Amino acid sequence: MPRRLIAILAADIVGYSRMMSEDEEGTLSSLKVVRREIVDLKIVEHRGRIFKTMGDGLLVEFASVIDAVNCGISIQRAMAKRNSGLRFDDRIEFRMGVNIGDVLEDAGDLYGDGVNVAARLESIAESGGICISRQVLEQIEGKVEFAFRGLGRKNLKNISKPVEVFGINLHDDGSAGARFLAGSDLKQEVSYCAAPDGVRLAFAKVGDGMPLLRSAHYLGHLEYDWELPIHREFLLALAKNYSFVRYDARGNGLSDWNVGEISLDAWVSDMEAVADAAGLNRFPLLGFSQGVAVSIAYAVRHPERVSHLVLYGGYAVGGNKNPHLTDADRERLAALRTLVKVGWGSDDPTFRQIFTSQMMPSATKEQVQAFNDLQRLSGSAEVAIRYFDATSNIDVRPLLSKVKVPTLVMHSRDDRRVPVALSRDIAAGIPAARFVALPGQDHVLIEQHPGLPVFLRELNAFVHISR
Repeated sequence: MPRRLIAILAADIVGYSRMMSEDEEGTLSSLKVVRREIVDLKIVEHRGRIFKTMGDGLLVEFASVIDAVNCGISIQRAMAKRNSGLRFDDRIEFRMGVNIGDVLEDAGDLYGDGVNVAARLESIAESGGICISRQVLEQIEGKVEFAFRGLGRKNLKNISKPVEVFGINLHDDGSAGARFLAGSDLKQEVSYCAAPDGVRLAFAKVGDGMPLLRSAHYLGHLEYDWELPIHREFLLALAKNYSFVRYDARGNGLSDWNVGEISLDAWVSDMEAVADAAGLNRFPLLGFSQGVAVSIAYAVRHPERVSHLVLYGGYAVGGNKNPHLTDADRERLAALRTLVKVGWGSDDPTFRQIFTSQMMPSATKEQVQAFNDLQRLSGSAEVAIRYFDATSNIDVRPLLSKVKVPTLVMHSRDDRRVPVALSRDIAAGIPAARFVALPGQDHVLIEQHPGLPVFLRELNAFVHISR
């Protein structure tokens, strides 16, 4: 069979299964219009050829990688313009991946890793976005007028080696996150450091004032945290008051995805590496969710460096080690593990509804979609299940009585993901710790969380009054 080197653009529709389940005829009708009036015209204009179509996507070949990238950008910009006047439920949004590679041709169809990588890049792109490989960047850098941002080395499903991935900024004034920060006169600086075992960790500093380090947690991304309408208002409030330092966990976001150890000890070592690299000598430490246990362990190990310990939405003991779990609780935990294993990053609305309803039951449809995107953008399914197992086996209860720094514990009273009783147990175990129950049922401090103003007020008062 003949082989040739080509550029491949892969595209699919975000939330296609949901859209079809809600309105089959309307979705198909809208898709036909989009194909006829935008997609097919742009492909012809940029000298591309569709060699495979699926219900929710297509694969296109180009002789020129510049044509492939320009075609993707042209389609995404046209779609953004079309969607700007539509309700969220009526929008059709694509995500895209572009790669170059040597392919085999058989009866007009194309096969090979070049095609497979393009499809995997598409699967981790944001809604309305484009991800490209390092090989693509090397071919187009300096030849197109668009900016790019590094998204780190990713382990893509069924691809043997990690792929260095870049996102295309489709706006002349930078990414959505950069524009959001620019509106507040803030700028994020992303840096890298190495953990003791060689894992590359990405951390960022934004804002002025006294330093504040936030623990890493899964489902975080230094770039997309500012772009997606989930908890950016929470982050912005901290950046305005502090020199706010946060980092992506190993296997997550901009940090290395191809990692060996995932454990509490590794997470504590990562926090040590970031604190040292960021030049933090004595600082308040904010632990969030799974990062609560990590922050407790760090504060016990380095009491001279932690001025204040603030813990939100966490637990000292994971599900596998918790003796108070009922049989029904353990069945639910096992069911959730199965969902993570088989459905992480899926567009299947069943998975999204179950997982998201626990994390943020008050979320809007736009936030639910953004959370679904964040799953693909922040990490792989393989790492997700390893994180699930590691957090299920956490147990820092023996460390609670050893915490010697001023501690404030907060938790949403009706948290659907992590029961508030687990934070009460933490506060009871840490000498002189103060506990504050926040109104609301969302585990994530989303923008409309009723407890967010209380959280910020309590944090600021505690840090400033106690020092």
